[in-house]
Amino acid sequence: MKIIVTSIFVQDQDKALEFYTEKLGFVKKHDIPVGEFRWIALVTPDDQVGTELLLEPNNHPAAKEYQKKIVADGIPATMFGVADIHKEYKRLLEKGVKFTMEPTKMGQITIAVFDDTCGNLIQIVQK
Repeated sequence: MKIIVTSIFVQDQDKALEFYTEKLGFVKKHDIPVGEFRWIALVTPDDQVGTELLLEPNNHPAAKEYQKKIVADGIPATMFGVADIHKEYKRLLEKGVKFTMEPTKMGQITIAVFDDTCGNLIQIVQK
């Protein structure tokens, strides 16, 4: 068994697509109309056959409530790995990304957390 797609709830698919591609640097792999929404899947630029990140609309009441509650508790919706967290932190700051936690060493890893402007906190980690 292999993870091929994972999803993140977003308040606005267009805004999320812009943030995740222009700020974070992911590449759009699919953008397919599905009723009133779209199947928007992103991939890492250097691994375009790897795991896809689906920008899932949060139109279901349970999705909205889940998203609101984990943000209120400071829980990131997902985690992305980076090779150099300080370099990535600086790059994202320069693109206007707002961090809720600066790079912080925690045992053998270093983490930072930012707001994706679409209703989520996202954690980046360097092992």
